[in-house]
Amino acid sequence: MTDTIFALSSGAGRAGVAVFRLSGPRAGAALLVVTRRDRLPAPRRAVRISLWPPDGGAAIDHGLALWFPEPASFTGEDVAELHLHGGRAVIAAALAALGAVAGLRLAEPGEFTRRAFARGKLDLTAVEGMADLVAAETEAQRVQALRQMDGALARLYDGWRERLLRALAYLEAEIDFSDQDLDDEATAGVRSDVAALQQEIAGHLADRHRGERLREGLSIVILGPPNVGKSSVLNALTKRDVAIVSALAGTTRDSVETHLDLDGLPVTIADTAGLREAADVIESEGIRRALARAEGADLKLVVTAATDWPALAPETVALLDSDALLVVNKCDLRRDAAAIPSRGDAISRCRAVHWVSATTGEGLADLVAALAAAAAERLQPGGAPALTRARHREALLACGDGLARFLDQPAAELAAEDLRLAARALGRITGRVDVEDLLDVIFRDFCIGK
Repeated sequence: MTDTIFALSSGAGRAGVAVFRLSGPRAGAALLVVTRRDRLPAPRRAVRISLWPPDGGAAIDHGLALWFPEPASFTGEDVAELHLHGGRAVIAAALAALGAVAGLRLAEPGEFTRRAFARGKLDLTAVEGMADLVAAETEAQRVQALRQMDGALARLYDGWRERLLRALAYLEAEIDFSDQDLDDEATAGVRSDVAALQQEIAGHLADRHRGERLREGLSIVILGPPNVGKSSVLNALTKRDVAIVSALAGTTRDSVETHLDLDGLPVTIADTAGLREAADVIESEGIRRALARAEGADLKLVVTAATDWPALAPETVALLDSDALLVVNKCDLRRDAAAIPSRGDAISRCRAVHWVSATTGEGLADLVAALAAAAAERLQPGGAPALTRARHREALLACGDGLARFLDQPAAELAAEDLRLAARALGRITGRVDVEDLLDVIFRDFCIGK
């Protein structure tokens, strides 16, 4: 990381302001070249500048420059920023000017953040939190990402690791000085603390994947027979024409999905093919995909028609369980339907029954409120920070396995090795140990300029 890198750090396209970032040993010299100044600005104070091509020619733009000498910068290196007007022509000319400066090269995706990690400015959980913050689409995602970027997960995992290292230090002392009588109570205390930590980690893992679901969005699938108004319900919930609506049965052959923001919580909702005996190979594949989506969904909206009430197709009954909301659509076409008793055994299995009209909007507000409540139940963060990635979960499971082996291991030398492996697993989450193989995977999805 001896190169000096540059990139557009603000979004591409026309905007009021475009921010360019430079980082590395030649950042200061490059700033002097493109601004034609004889000295660098005072640290962390904006100064008005003109941007010039290094090989001569007319000024490109007028804007602001800031200077952040190492180590007090985002990357820990010398960093310069240029704040210019955000027109496409200005951006293109500024990138060309910076690219013409000797010793500068365009940054790779995530390279600024990777340098910040390498210089100890961020741990890996903070890096991932920053990526999530950039990608956040709802309020709850923003809150979770900012909390992680600010170190909530790192403090929790580093605290656990410190407890393990203290226990390991005592155990190794016992091994090194086995000819001396060490305090039996202290040894028992070590085992007690490890057992308590094992329970804390198990409780942290038993979160129904809340943090991961919040990152990705709650999955809701709309299911039911043909011509009950599934596509109309999807369009009514999203308030736009996402799916094609037709009186012709079998119009929807494949899943049609869109995203919703329910009280700040992210939801992905999908319309699927009507469940019936397929008329052709394509419809059969659509039905297979619908049932597969149902298997992986967090919630199911099982739609039937009020005009068919109280009869429920066998395919509909089979979908009713504690993760299903039965939606009786077209209630505007049959006002007496709600008074007709339903099959109590089938209805009792589902979460709730909602009478709606996708045409008039009747009952939709209550359905949306029920979906928001279900999303909050599954996604709303609790007091402790939630783990947000599969790699966190894998490392914690490995740590828990090491602790379980330690508690069952009478030989001190082998028990110490189990503690060492458990501590190492925790260290991999934050990047304290042995993470070189993870770095390319973590940083490759970052945008250039970050």
